[in-house]
Amino acid sequence: MPRRPVSTAAAAPAFLIDSPQAAWRLLTTLGLVVLGNSSMYVVSVVLPAVQAEFGVGRADASLPYTLMMVCLGLGGIWTGRMADRHGLMLVLCVGAVAVCGGFVWAGLSGSIWIFGLAHGLMGLVGSSATFAPLMADTALWWNRRRGIAVAICASGNYIAGALWPPIVQHGIDAIGWRQTYLLLGLVCGVGMLLLALRMRQRAPLVLMDAVAQPASVAAPPPAALDRSRPFGLRPLHAQLLLCVAGVACCVAMAMPQVHIVAYCTDLGFGAARGAEMLSLMLACGIVSRLVSGVICDRIGGVRTLLLGSALQGVGLALFLPFDGLVPLYVISAMFGLFQGGIVPAYAIIIREYFAPQEAGARVGAVIMATLIGMALGGWMSGWIFDLTGSYHAAFLNGMAWNLLNLSIVGWLYWRVRRQGAAGVRSLPAAG
Repeated sequence: MPRRPVSTAAAAPAFLIDSPQAAWRLLTTLGLVVLGNSSMYVVSVVLPAVQAEFGVGRADASLPYTLMMVCLGLGGIWTGRMADRHGLMLVLCVGAVAVCGGFVWAGLSGSIWIFGLAHGLMGLVGSSATFAPLMADTALWWNRRRGIAVAICASGNYIAGALWPPIVQHGIDAIGWRQTYLLLGLVCGVGMLLLALRMRQRAPLVLMDAVAQPASVAAPPPAALDRSRPFGLRPLHAQLLLCVAGVACCVAMAMPQVHIVAYCTDLGFGAARGAEMLSLMLACGIVSRLVSGVICDRIGGVRTLLLGSALQGVGLALFLPFDGLVPLYVISAMFGLFQGGIVPAYAIIIREYFAPQEAGARVGAVIMATLIGMALGGWMSGWIFDLTGSYHAAFLNGMAWNLLNLSIVGWLYWRVRRQGAAGVRSLPAAG
């Protein structure tokens, strides 16, 4: 007989799905994401100061972000499995200690490599605990409003991006980046630890297939309900395609998000203006994620992802002809509005087309791919800048990767439509 997973958490009864308790849990989840993902955006703000202090190039200064995002993706798989086995609370407590320790270690670092390793620790054990595991857990607590619930969870990532950059920039100007990092570690670590204590209860897994989709929610086509063949493909092949799409969309996404502060500094507007643009971009991303969640509940994950990918390509293209201060504020806001719903759509697609028992691991794998894309895009844009002396070619590179994502998602959507048409033709005639 197979050995049952050991868990210290109590399983939630089935009636808690879509309940007020699920809503309170979602609010706690949102706070954890805001605190745990702070390092993803803080490192972009300190990039100019760190580059100047350690005397390195733009590509080398981008490496801590790259290392953190790679470790965040890899850690998501491990923390997801640990959460499945032992419950979220233990994983989140360990993550809180890692976030606190990572910020403190980075604040005391004496070289760019130690600074990078500290961010790798935060990604591998700290931030990873508050990303993929919480998105997967949220999807298991909601049915009728699953799309908006996952979007709210994921929007915590952008709330962190809107909240922390101006605070950290003010701290850098007032007390220096090192002292700012030390304070940030204490605030985020203690806050995560307190919120983690409210996450003991396990998700109501029994409802993954027991509760039918309501008629108001756009269900997948009949053929797609055979989750042993998502999109009519072998599960491994479908998973790999989604992972490649995740890498591609986030290489494109990383260009403005990672380098907007440095870009504004190069244009002579100053790091503070760049931090404001990053904050505006991510604040608009919050709105985008919430609206995309509502759209996803109506049209499904694949169509939502296709729409977001197309709009992100438009947003990237707008950076090329405009480099004035006011246009950059407007384009940053538009870019945030266009691309905010992309990453949560992957979690919804996994929930719609794959076996629910595999949701945690598969969401973790796709989120890992998106984070690798962010890491690759952040470093690649810095490398292209060092090679060419400007960000023009970096924007073009992002557009090319976005086109790859659009092609993959468009092909998957075409297969969904073809399967749906085949399913309708195979239905017996009435009468």
